Amino acid sequence: MKNNPIQRPPFLPFSAPSFDNSEAEELIAALNSGWITTGPRTREFEKRFAEYIGVDEAVATNSCTAALHLALAALNVGPGDAVITTPFTFAATANVVVHQRALPVFVDIDPATYNLSPTKLQEFFQQRCVWNNNEKSLRLKTTGHRVRAIIPVHYGGQPCEMDPIAALATRYNLEVIEDAAHAAGAQYHSRNVGTLGTMACFSFYANKNMTTGEGGMLTTNDHELANRVRVLCLHGLSKDAWKRYSGEGTWRYDVVDAGFKYNLTDLASALGLHQLRKLDGFIRRREELAKFYTESLRNIDCLTLPTMSPNSRSAWHLYPVLINSPSICRDEMIEELRKRDIGCSVHFIPLHLTSFYRQTLGYKRGDFPIAEQTFDQIMSLPLFPRMSDADAETVADEIRSILNSVHLAAAS
Repeated sequence: MKNNPIQRPPFLPFSAPSFDNSEAEELIAALNSGWITTGPRTREFEKRFAEYIGVDEAVATNSCTAALHLALAALNVGPGDAVITTPFTFAATANVVVHQRALPVFVDIDPATYNLSPTKLQEFFQQRCVWNNNEKSLRLKTTGHRVRAIIPVHYGGQPCEMDPIAALATRYNLEVIEDAAHAAGAQYHSRNVGTLGTMACFSFYANKNMTTGEGGMLTTNDHELANRVRVLCLHGLSKDAWKRYSGEGTWRYDVVDAGFKYNLTDLASALGLHQLRKLDGFIRRREELAKFYTESLRNIDCLTLPTMSPNSRSAWHLYPVLINSPSICRDEMIEELRKRDIGCSVHFIPLHLTSFYRQTLGYKRGDFPIAEQTFDQIMSLPLFPRMSDADAETVADEIRSILNSVHLAAAS
């Protein structure tokens, strides 16, 4: 790795954003412009992001959650519909389905990548669904809900196996909405994440690979869907209503749909414009750190390291490891590292184990054993571009030290 000495507080966090004077200067310019909400910087950010991903349309939103919700709303997903996704994701992925009064349905994950398993997905369609040839739709056998869409989540920045997922979607007349919250800059078979489905949704939250503090983006090549998303994003107001306080606009507007307040501000976009320029460099640094972790930790028997698909480029949002030691559990390992001023995290608590989804949909432990076993053992190591080589070496050294200590104690 390159030597990258950075002063940091005594506690090494799991993640931290990377800014310099370029973002600060752009923020000041936005403040001085007198236009701080959705405006020209947001439109420029959308244009630049669409060019980066390689799509025709990008719509900036105030979160990835908002983008996911808008994607479902634009497709008119609603009561009587079902949406398939993974239980091994953040709450937002399924919550937006509930907001549309549709049914979120979980399918278990691949044990190597922690992504939605195409094999399990195919089994689910064959065993728990029935094809209605008259209406050209797939329905759940138990409830009769029409399956409308699949939301594959690119966990940790590692792209899902999208070709078999897309083939199943085509076969059963389903839309694919990529949850790319972790995966700006990732590639699958030399194709950019964000171009692999009907729509894709990205996150620019504070801990993501590029950040606007809070923020998101929806990408698509479907102009009609993009136009509907733009209207829904800002109260359902008629097109370009955001310009009504500028010299280009007019005070008169129409409400053409019952939309939401999901627009991104120009202050956030000022950050996004410069973060996007740096994104490839951020990912290269994450790759360096991930490679160092892999080389340093690969010979520890009780650690399972991330599996990389040979046909993909991960964005390395996370470096997740599994703790499978008989002498120390995942929670104990996190606590021991915290005592040594190293912050780790867990991604994620499977949604079917949370109170809402247990109580409202009847899910229980045992329904998705791979996601459950993964959750019981997984933790995410610190990984962000501002980390120094010494930081990464400290993390690896402390993990080895903890494991050696507990194994010696167990043997004595």
